[in-house]
Amino acid sequence: MKAIAGDAFMDWIDAAAVVGLWEVVKRYRYFRKQFGETLREIATTKPDAVVLIDYPGFNLRLARILRRRSPSLKIIYYISPQIWAWNRGRIRQMARYLDLMLCIFPFEAELYNATGLRTVFVGHPMIENLAKRRTGEARDPNLIGLFPGSRLREVKKILPVLLESAREINALRPGIRFEIAAASDALADEIENILRNFSLRERVRVVTGDSPGTMQRAFAGIVASGTATLESAYFRMPFVLVYKVSWPTYLAARLMIRTRFLGMPNVLADREVVPEFLQYEARPKAIGESVLRLMNDSPRRQQMIAEFDAIIAKLGETGASEKAARAIVSELGQQSDADRIR
Repeated sequence: MKAIAGDAFMDWIDAAAVVGLWEVVKRYRYFRKQFGETLREIATTKPDAVVLIDYPGFNLRLARILRRRSPSLKIIYYISPQIWAWNRGRIRQMARYLDLMLCIFPFEAELYNATGLRTVFVGHPMIENLAKRRTGEARDPNLIGLFPGSRLREVKKILPVLLESAREINALRPGIRFEIAAASDALADEIENILRNFSLRERVRVVTGDSPGTMQRAFAGIVASGTATLESAYFRMPFVLVYKVSWPTYLAARLMIRTRFLGMPNVLADREVVPEFLQYEARPKAIGESVLRLMNDSPRRQQMIAEFDAIIAKLGETGASEKAARAIVSELGQQSDADRIR
């Protein structure tokens, strides 16, 4: 997108990366401003199609208003919102204002097509991106990767739990080292601040912008829920999943979410391949013991890795971006044919 738009590219993704109900409420005026500016930009440029990518709280509202204002506009959604996890009834509503859904998980296409929302499974773009990041490095049997998330609030909430888990692991197996994956320089600075008073600081290394490298070096990992769970599965790193949010957000999520699991590897497998430690269950002692089992129990490790291979195979091969582009061009072609008929 940056390569095509050049100086006209408007990037507010970092400011928009908030998690939780209260966090969104606090930024409401900001999001309302961005929403208005987006509508004005679309009205000015008068595109033939709009491609909405992920970010459902914003984009589904945008799609609904665009359909009302421009009935002939092609509205295409790329990377399905995980509405199947919390409110499947809304899928039929979405079919009224979306022309095409491009999804990255195979079960989504079956679900959406069954409700009348025309959907194409294009595969997961992660596959082609991560395939280029393979290093062939040997795993370090004394290295554990820590992945606290890609948002500031996630890091502040989850990293202390990961560090306490690291302390528990060190008490049972002295000599273990830890590598923390920081998604950006700003998050690396925050991580360093949190580490300032950590008693095992000399055993911890912070690496910025190289999560795939850490996933290939580490013998096991502790991973915050999110895209990193699928990335870890792709690189065959045995891990446990940890996630914590504010209590209001957690209670609201418990009322809404209808899936048995949070981590996508488990959702895709429909069973708990990866141990999940969520909210009050995210206790450092239990997390540490689970990680050490993955390090010490070879059959358990190999079973998890075999499960990972089966899960990743479901995501398709490389070429997801090209398939998505071809589907979009095809949709525009259908519009052109309709215009000629009229």
